[in-house]
Amino acid sequence: MTDAKDKTELLLAALWVKVRPLVEERLTTLDQAAAAASAGTLGDDLRKEAAGSAHKLAGSLGMYGYDEGTRIARELEVLLGGAAPDAALLNGLIAELRGAIAPAG
Repeated sequence: MTDAKDKTELLLAALWVKVRPLVEERLTTLDQAAAAASAGTLGDDLRKEAAGSAHKLAGSLGMYGYDEGTRIARELEVLLGGAAPDAALLNGLIAELRGAIAPAG
């Protein structure tokens, strides 16, 4: 690895540590939407907020090397863009997203 590439990876890793709490907040919003969808109580406001969280995750995860996370977040955004997302699919995609961005080890 080149010295510049090492520095870039270290910088991105440090930035990821700083941004991780915001990522967790966005995941929590998705979890809340999934729980509401499972209960049949997902309203438009929470659905739109969750779609926005998915959109922001899709836009940022790739920068940190989580390309699969970006793909899944885009799927979530599309799913939440509809009127009543399938709760099982929503829960499955959120679990998949969490797995895609989980720390290794």
